[in-house]
Amino acid sequence: MPGERLTVRGTSDVGRFPGAAPPTRVELTIQKDEKKQEEGGCRRWFRKMCPCCCKRQNSSSYDITDKVELVKPPTPAVIPVPEPVKPKPENGEAREMEEIKLSVVSVDLLSSKTDQNRLEHRTDLYHGEDLIIRRGQPFHMEMELNRPFSAENDKLHLDLKTGPLPMVSKGTHVIIPLVDNPEDKHWKGKIVEQNGNKIKLSISSPATAVCGLYGLTVTSSSSKDEPATTHDCSKNIVILFNPWCEEDTVFLDDEEERNEYVLNDIGRIYYGTEKQIGARTWNFGQFHEGILEACLFILEKSDMPASGRGDPINMVRVISAMINAQDDYGVLVGNWSGDYSDGVSPSAWSSSVEILRKYHSTNGIPVSYGQCWVFSGVTTTVLRCLGIPARSVTNFQSAHDTDVSLTTDVYFDENLDPIDYLNSDSVWNFHVWNDCWMARPDLPPGNGGWQAVDSTPQETSQGTFRCGPASLNAIRSGEVYLKHDSPFVFAEVNSDKIYWQRNLDGTFSQFHSEKKAVGHCISTKAVGSDERADITHLYKHQEGSEEERIAVETASRHGSKPDVYSKPMAEDVIVEVKLEGEGPRMGTDAKLSILVKNQSSSPRRTTLHSQVAVMYYTGVLKGTIKKEEMPVELLPNEEKTIEWVLPYQQYQNELVDQAALMLTLSGRVSETQQVLANQTTFRLRTPDLIIAPLGDAVVGKEMAAKITFTNPLPRMLKGVVFRVEGLGLQKGHEVVVGDVAAHSTVTLTEHFVPTQPGPRKLVASLDCKQLTQVHGVANIVVLEQ
Repeated sequence: MPGERLTVRGTSDVGRFPGAAPPTRVELTIQKDEKKQEEGGCRRWFRKMCPCCCKRQNSSSYDITDKVELVKPPTPAVIPVPEPVKPKPENGEAREMEEIKLSVVSVDLLSSKTDQNRLEHRTDLYHGEDLIIRRGQPFHMEMELNRPFSAENDKLHLDLKTGPLPMVSKGTHVIIPLVDNPEDKHWKGKIVEQNGNKIKLSISSPATAVCGLYGLTVTSSSSKDEPATTHDCSKNIVILFNPWCEEDTVFLDDEEERNEYVLNDIGRIYYGTEKQIGARTWNFGQFHEGILEACLFILEKSDMPASGRGDPINMVRVISAMINAQDDYGVLVGNWSGDYSDGVSPSAWSSSVEILRKYHSTNGIPVSYGQCWVFSGVTTTVLRCLGIPARSVTNFQSAHDTDVSLTTDVYFDENLDPIDYLNSDSVWNFHVWNDCWMARPDLPPGNGGWQAVDSTPQETSQGTFRCGPASLNAIRSGEVYLKHDSPFVFAEVNSDKIYWQRNLDGTFSQFHSEKKAVGHCISTKAVGSDERADITHLYKHQEGSEEERIAVETASRHGSKPDVYSKPMAEDVIVEVKLEGEGPRMGTDAKLSILVKNQSSSPRRTTLHSQVAVMYYTGVLKGTIKKEEMPVELLPNEEKTIEWVLPYQQYQNELVDQAALMLTLSGRVSETQQVLANQTTFRLRTPDLIIAPLGDAVVGKEMAAKITFTNPLPRMLKGVVFRVEGLGLQKGHEVVVGDVAAHSTVTLTEHFVPTQPGPRKLVASLDCKQLTQVHGVANIVVLEQ
């Protein structure tokens, strides 16, 4: 179908072969014209021996090849052949075949979705007419020649070329000879079927082949003296990584995980705080029309040498840089300002499809705007599209270490007031990055498997905003000296939070540390379901265990403050903050519980200073909105709970994206001079969009879905916009709702016609200045017509 064509080569300035003509759709007509211009060798011999019996046919006649292959007209009378002059097969026919120069009439790459190649290579979900295959696995093609192929006298080989300057030595120009016994680890071809002028080839490729877009040329000849003829195939070949091939470095030995991390085009991304984990559905859409083209375009824009595209380590590192536009005009512009008036709010996106297609269609103009979950969602799409197993991962209480100390440092002056200009480290409520699966032959054994990669522009790596791939096994054990960017990822998930106080002489002394402050509830979508899977154990040992402490101290010795753990600290009063249930909801008073424990056998007195500030989810504070002091007296071994309340009126006009707040508690125990410190982040929960399917879900039959939203705020929402999309259900689009009054309910009915059978998801999100992170999803099982 025209709408399913892959058009990587169809534009003059995109792709590896600019300006290449699109494939002809009436290939047999071209074959017919070529055959009319040539006369068979045997027929020429007969006409020379007996001109009266074998006259040349006029232009309105059909030759035998035409009538069989094309239009099947009535069979003309068979031309009598005198028995005495019939050539002997063992010499005459062979000589005549040698006289006819061998040439290729057409090539069929067997590239349709239902053909053998696509099904065997698990690429039948991709759109387009090009041949899309995975490396390290045989594929087939058929050729029609101008005469039967002779293995003794004819020669034929294939040329595959990729990149701007294909070279055999770089693996970007591949010469594929025909052999009797092709080896799976090398580029070889073999004729597996021959029927008249048609042959079928089986081609083997190595598991280390360069991935990307290739052009195909077939070269044929009949003798050493005559020049060879070439045939340029009208379709291209796209080679992807192969997680099903044991020799491929991205091999994943679990079919359910391959289905999830390579073939699943819908996922879940988590956000919020560790005590209030939210989830949203994300359409990765790696098989959607135009996405493979966009991914190949990103590789072209990166200026990555084509010869390096066979190594997933290099590929992932380049993609990590190209998803953000910080220094290389990549896909997404990051924006944490809260002003998205000249673009799309990051929380409004629910899909990678629109982002990637827009970037491609504008020839590489970065798309506005993204934040960490958007960067991660797009990265998952690109990696899965190229055949690299990948998933989006959320880390709650995620540290941002700016000085490679591998600790999260908080500085106070002599009066225990924060020193803002020194407090460059931060702890994000949550941060979303990616895991990708591959072997790591560049690292010591045992460091393959899941690797962390982060496309959100935070810190530079070798001069470019990128991060990873970093081995999760190396991070877990504190081996931060192993590449790439392991120290930064380690600090995100397992750094201690160290509190420093300035002395009178200007030096700083450590007065408190939190050993469990960061790296909580590391989450990803579970395999085969929409449940949340906690994978914290892959990133760190159990908090407080001897193994975890050894890993922290090992990592610290390779940081900028190697002596930070030289002095252990004693503590006998503990301060904790707890949430009730799912936590406070947007539009109501926020209530938390402060628990103070005395673990000593003596009484303790302190005064807790509390302040709450509005915070961007990155850990950057916007401003304090409430302060108070709370005197606390504790008997020996006593626990006390203090109820803390933030009225709605105090935060209603102050919130920013994610509706996040940080409560900071500090104090000094009178009897021991122990300093107490605690920072707790929480968010105000927003309502979900309720999506109810209406009618039967059948391919080609119109159905509907009702989307319901209730404004939780005692104020009007202005400029409300819905975004609705469903892969295989309907294209993404906006619905402008306008203003929504306080506590009022909006109902929107969407009508659409499903185009793909199977389990589908209809995703909707709401975007307005006063309320963000409102979204919903409906599961719809579409039946065949």
